[in-house]
Amino acid sequence: MNTIPSISAFHRLLSLPEPKHPLVSVINLSESIFLDNTVWKGFTNRFYCIALKRNATGKIKYGQQHYDYDKGVLSFTAPNQVQYLDVHNMECGDGYLLIFHEDFLLKHPMAGLISTFGFFSYSVNEALHLSEDEENNLIEILFKIDKECQHIDRHTQEIILSQIELLLNYSNRFYERQFFTRKNNNHQLLTRFEHFLNEYFRDEKSAREGLLTVHTIAEAMNLSPNYLSDLLRIHTGQNTQQHIHEKLIAKAKEKLSSTQLSVSEIAYTLGFEHAQSFSTLFKKKTKMAPLEFRSKFGLNN
Repeated sequence: MNTIPSISAFHRLLSLPEPKHPLVSVINLSESIFLDNTVWKGFTNRFYCIALKRNATGKIKYGQQHYDYDKGVLSFTAPNQVQYLDVHNMECGDGYLLIFHEDFLLKHPMAGLISTFGFFSYSVNEALHLSEDEENNLIEILFKIDKECQHIDRHTQEIILSQIELLLNYSNRFYERQFFTRKNNNHQLLTRFEHFLNEYFRDEKSAREGLLTVHTIAEAMNLSPNYLSDLLRIHTGQNTQQHIHEKLIAKAKEKLSSTQLSVSEIAYTLGFEHAQSFSTLFKKKTKMAPLEFRSKFGLNN
């Protein structure tokens, strides 16, 4: 696997001159030409990338998923994720790439804060679509970052990272807007989610396949875990894990109140390897131990 170690190396692969700043760069896609290099067949890098693109075409594999480069307007990728580019069938189009090395965040609060922006873990086909005003707003921030890269002094890091944080905060707002404006599509996703959840426990797949995880259900829906959780949180107030726990507790209550299955047997049918883990979760969610809950229905322990 190839590694692109620096911003300078990435510039060279795009036929661009040396960056103005060694750890941050705003790249104009219309000025970029991807070199025919074997590195694109599989590579990682050590920088974050925010791509604002228009009229771009091509195929990219990011992590485990392929996507069309022309879908979406704004997308986010994180360091150390495996990527593959088909440069023979790629047109850069118009737009900009903001790339910043993970080392640029060192000794700054952004180093811890950036992990709270979940869209760096979205699949790239879950890109953000922007209105003209939103796009112009972000481009203005990119221009400010690009201009600041020309003035490297003790204030540079703080000023640039404050602009990056502003861009990410705007992106949070725009994603929430997108979750609401795409009501029909999101309604279908929510319906599929509820159907999957119901079928998993109705067919007792949990007993055969184990405890349902966020990753399992996101993969089945062809969504990234963070995107699914954010979508659910916006529309229902609960993330994916909370929905799973809610369904687990509902099924547990049903079995405790209507069957003679032991707590261990119920735990197993719900996918738990250890009954103690089930009992701990049940008590945390209901403030009662499983047998205490069962006793309310006059069933034998």
